Amino acid sequence: MQWDVIILGAGAAGLMAGIEAARRGRRVLVIDHAEKPGEKIRISGGGRCNFTNLGIAPDRFLSQNPRFALSALKRFTQWDFIARVDAAGIAWHEKTLGQLFCDGSASQIVDMLTKDLARAGGALWLGCALGDVRRSATGFEVDTARGVQTGRAVIVATGGKSIPKMGATGYGYRVAESFGLPIVETRPALVPLTFAEQELAWMRPLAGLAVPGRLSCGRQGFDEAMLFTHRGLSGPAVLQISSYWREGEAVHVNLLPGRDAAAELRAAKAAQGRAQLRTVLGAWFPERLARHLEGTLGRTGPMAEYSGAALDRVAEGLTDWRLVPVGSEGYRTAEVTLGGVDTRALDGRTMEAKGVPGLYFVGEVVDVTGWLGGYNFQWAWSSGWAAGQAV
Repeated sequence: MQWDVIILGAGAAGLMAGIEAARRGRRVLVIDHAEKPGEKIRISGGGRCNFTNLGIAPDRFLSQNPRFALSALKRFTQWDFIARVDAAGIAWHEKTLGQLFCDGSASQIVDMLTKDLARAGGALWLGCALGDVRRSATGFEVDTARGVQTGRAVIVATGGKSIPKMGATGYGYRVAESFGLPIVETRPALVPLTFAEQELAWMRPLAGLAVPGRLSCGRQGFDEAMLFTHRGLSGPAVLQISSYWREGEAVHVNLLPGRDAAAELRAAKAAQGRAQLRTVLGAWFPERLARHLEGTLGRTGPMAEYSGAALDRVAEGLTDWRLVPVGSEGYRTAEVTLGGVDTRALDGRTMEAKGVPGLYFVGEVVDVTGWLGGYNFQWAWSSGWAAGQAV
């Protein structure tokens, strides 16, 4: 049949776009090659879906034009999505830093979206491979495993390259390029960082330790936990800073953010002159980390033997610990993809390609990437909503 809107991808952005378009009376078809809809929703937040954040703001998004996302985010806000979650009877709670999670399973969010799509009259085809998209006399033709589908408009919501084992591909970028739209270079984001063998030699014995701190790269920094692994570093602070880090750069770690490390070391020297440095550090950090820090920042001997200059060097090492990753774990474990369809080629209000009327791009496939903590889902809801209102 002739559809009004064909939506490629049944993830967060695609389902939201389909719901909004169908509620406006459009004949909507949502197609995905996966066997189940919303797979990233299901696995997010440890299976509880960090579905949005109370602190949505344009400076929490990376893009060549960070303000591009502002229109959609203002028109369909976190409060609008929370209202839908409440209306569906889904219980939720707030964790740290404004992050909202389901009390129960993330599947509740997927069920809410698919039921809303069905109630609005939208069709959902799963396990249906997608092929070329091209212009037709009445709009667009899409090659699918169930035959050629024609539609007046096409919304590309196929996501990025992250987590290929879940079926992620660069399909959406290829569609954009086939219509002459530019692509901002893509790279894994919100991803653990890896290190060379000489660093891993001391990191592996620390695997499993998580410590709070501040990680920074350039002008950007995050105050969250850092986790040592057998491959390098992970944890919220590391995932956050990975979006800003580039090969060859150092990540700066402050293990005592907001504290005067030099003053505290001098106080410890005065109070515990006979204690070893590892004993003092052991009150601040896990023992395994304290022993490693003593070996790299201090020397054997009691605190009383440390000069003021030596204590300053230890303090500097604790508050500006420079670590140089060699790479990341890549798209295999990256939560999102940085880069994508260049926002200069899109209308920020509708998500429509400026030079290709009727063709829209929403969600992760666009060069808009949020921080960890529900920001990327909110971008999916907001951009999908904007396109659904426009088609």
